Amino acid sequence: MKLNYKRTILVGFAFFLISAFWQAYDATIPVILTNKFGMSQTWSGVIMALDNILAVFMLPIFGALSDKCLGNKYGKRTPFITIGTIIAAVALVGLSFVDNAQLNNISEVAVIDDPAALEIIYDTQANEDLITPEGEKFVLADTFTKEEFTAIRLKTTDAETGKEITNPDYTNYVAPARQSYASQKTAENIVPLVLFIALLLVVLVAMATFRSPAVALMPDVTVKPLRSKANAVINLMGTAGGILVLVLGMVFSTSAVRNALMRYNVFYGIIAAIMLGALAIFLLTVRENKWAAQMRADSVRYGIEEAEEESGEKRSLTAAEKKSLICILLSIALWYFGYNAVTSKYAVYAGNILDKDYNTTMLLAQAAAIISYLPAGMVASKIGRKKTIMSGVVMLAAAFTAAAFMRASSPTWLMNIFFALAGVAWATINVNSFPMVVEMCSGADIGKYTGFYYTASMTAQIFTPMVSGFLMDNLGMTVLFPYAAIFVALAFVTMSLVRHGDSKIIAKKGLEALDIDD
Repeated sequence: MKLNYKRTILVGFAFFLISAFWQAYDATIPVILTNKFGMSQTWSGVIMALDNILAVFMLPIFGALSDKCLGNKYGKRTPFITIGTIIAAVALVGLSFVDNAQLNNISEVAVIDDPAALEIIYDTQANEDLITPEGEKFVLADTFTKEEFTAIRLKTTDAETGKEITNPDYTNYVAPARQSYASQKTAENIVPLVLFIALLLVVLVAMATFRSPAVALMPDVTVKPLRSKANAVINLMGTAGGILVLVLGMVFSTSAVRNALMRYNVFYGIIAAIMLGALAIFLLTVRENKWAAQMRADSVRYGIEEAEEESGEKRSLTAAEKKSLICILLSIALWYFGYNAVTSKYAVYAGNILDKDYNTTMLLAQAAAIISYLPAGMVASKIGRKKTIMSGVVMLAAAFTAAAFMRASSPTWLMNIFFALAGVAWATINVNSFPMVVEMCSGADIGKYTGFYYTASMTAQIFTPMVSGFLMDNLGMTVLFPYAAIFVALAFVTMSLVRHGDSKIIAKKGLEALDIDD
């Protein structure tokens, strides 16, 4: 038996639309919160953690609920995927209109390089205590006269190279002053913020209802020895969704400083259309009940242990397996502490510290991940999932450590190399960590254990945007990459304690007939 790549790709469209959404969400929501609502990095991190707070409770619940959704002609997972996607796509478009309302609220200062806007900012912020992206405090009136401040422009010419660059005075003084002005306007008229948060909650709840069911569908229809390879394909589909949105971000220049106050109606509309289009392909091609029944029959035929029995009997973990499960989940939490801090804050970091286009850098990381997914699954089938994951952890820690030394004057190609290495590392980790978790459960519990996996990752993602944001506010933005590297290194320690979850080609009978090569 070989992995059915076509079937796995079709199942992967559910993860494709999930990844497309989160790529757009992570890239734009922090920018909206800080630039238009004037939130600090700390409070922006709190809002960005909302989806993870919801996920900690909702993902295990809806994963377990989908396990029990038996006898449905559409399958256990498909109804959750369908309803959740439609609600999330519609609400996402609604967010863009609330964003426009807030933009109108700060319309007096919303035009880049407008002397009149800078004059308003100066008049309202002249004697306020402000903070540069490097964490240094300043008072506008003590730093510039009104004439000097209103003469600052977004771009300037570098004295040494003669090239046009982002003006450091704009980054360090104009942007924080405008952010403080936006914060004051938000306090005066809090309605747009309340509506934005309320609609954001609708989007996040909708996404949380179907993430576990969508991911659990892969092991539902794939026999155990093939799950690392199948998960590579699923992650490949997810990365493709992320890359598509990154390309759109480059087309719309969402990362450009000149577009810090852009309107997102068209951009969010396209994202919603991508989500609904992927859902349509999924519904027209995936036959969940038929494929799951075939997987169970193949598992019984080849004597694979823990094949889902018709009785739905569940297997209890041994004490050693429970210890390994806890260590795996702890490792997942730790590397997400590091990785999510970078993904949730890099858009701001790149603009303020590196003066680089984050879309290009992230695109290269995603491309490197795409190239690595299938080889990572194949390597795991040779040397084991644990060793493969640990090699990925080492690479990720090394990439983040090296990136910590990069500044605006550093070569762009060098940062691209570090992010490409991070992409390879993350692919290596992701392909094999989820199969290690579900390897230990019975078929009747796949949704539940998928919920465990996401509880670990989302718990980390609740705290890491807030903690990293707090440190960036108080120690400067340059703390981001050292912070990430430390947590990833800790994951290496906990992962070394894992003793179960590797794929085992052992069977009661006839597994030698199971051809798992491609």
